[in-house]
Amino acid sequence: MVPPMIDEEDRAGMATLLAWWREMGVDGVLDDAGNDWLARADAVPGQAFSLQKSETAPETPRAAPAASGPARTAADRPIATVTSPRPAVTTDAPRRFPTAPPDAAALSARQAARQAKTLDELRTVLEAFDGCALKATAKSLCFFRGRPDARLMIVGEAPGREEDLAGKPFVGRAGLLLDKMLAAIGLSEDNVHITNVVYWRPPGNRTPTPQEVQVCRPFLERQIELVGPDVLMTLGGPAATALLGIEGGIMRARGRWREIEVAGRKVPAMPTLHPAYLLRTPIGKRLAWRDLLAIQDRLLAARGK
Repeated sequence: MVPPMIDEEDRAGMATLLAWWREMGVDGVLDDAGNDWLARADAVPGQAFSLQKSETAPETPRAAPAASGPARTAADRPIATVTSPRPAVTTDAPRRFPTAPPDAAALSARQAARQAKTLDELRTVLEAFDGCALKATAKSLCFFRGRPDARLMIVGEAPGREEDLAGKPFVGRAGLLLDKMLAAIGLSEDNVHITNVVYWRPPGNRTPTPQEVQVCRPFLERQIELVGPDVLMTLGGPAATALLGIEGGIMRARGRWREIEVAGRKVPAMPTLHPAYLLRTPIGKRLAWRDLLAIQDRLLAARGK
C-alpha cells in the first residue's frame, strides 16, 4: 500500500507546529515513548513521580479512507472536528501537588544533605529528593564529573541537553572547550571536580530561577564541604550570583578573587566567563585566559603551603 502524499498545505502546517515547539524549548526527546499527561488527571509533576495513571476513554475509531477519485482543493475538503475525550478520573486517586514553598523545600534539602557522609551518599540523597520541580522535566540527575577530592572545583549554571542525556555536567560543546581551557594550565578531568548550581536541566535550557537555586544550594554546599577544594571557580553570571552573591554582570565581576565560607572554612573563588559565552564571543577568551593563569598561580601557592 502506497502511503498518502502530504500536500503543501499540510506540510506548511507541520512546519509551523515544529517551529512553535522549538520556540517553546522542545529540542529533544527524553523518553522512548511519549507521556500522556492528560491521563494524570489533576496530578502534576513535581514531588511524586510514581503517580497511578487513570483509565482513559477508548480511542475514537478512524474513518475509512475515501475511494480514489479526482483531486479536491482545500476549499472542497470538509472541516474535521476532533474532540479529545477527557480521561476518567478515579475518585480514590490522591491529588498530589508540589505545595511546599521554596523555604520549606530548602529546609528539607538541608536536613537531607547533612545526612550524607560521602559523595556517593549525597548522590543517593539527591536521587531520592523530590523538592526541586526541575526533576519532573529532566531525564537525568547531573551530579558531577571529575575527581572526588580535587583541589580545583568548578561550578557552572545548569545542565544542558547533552548533559541531561549523558547524566554528567559539561559534556557538550561548552564542556569540550572547558576541557581545552583546563588543559592549557595543565589540568584535566582527572584532577578537577565539575558540577552546577542545579542538578537537573531546566526546560528549554533556560536560566534556573532563584527558587530552584535556593532549593539545590544545601546540596551544593555539602558537596563543596565533602570535596574540600583549595580553589573554586564559577562559570558565568548565574553561577557567580547564586554562589558568591555577585550582582552587576559577570564582565565586571570576573578576574577578582572572592571568598565563600562553607562549614566554617573559607575557600577562595574566582568568577570567570562561561565556555558557552566564549563559543559565541571568541574575543572573550583572552579574559578567560587571564583568569585561568590567576587560578593556576593560586593553586601553586596553595600547594607550597
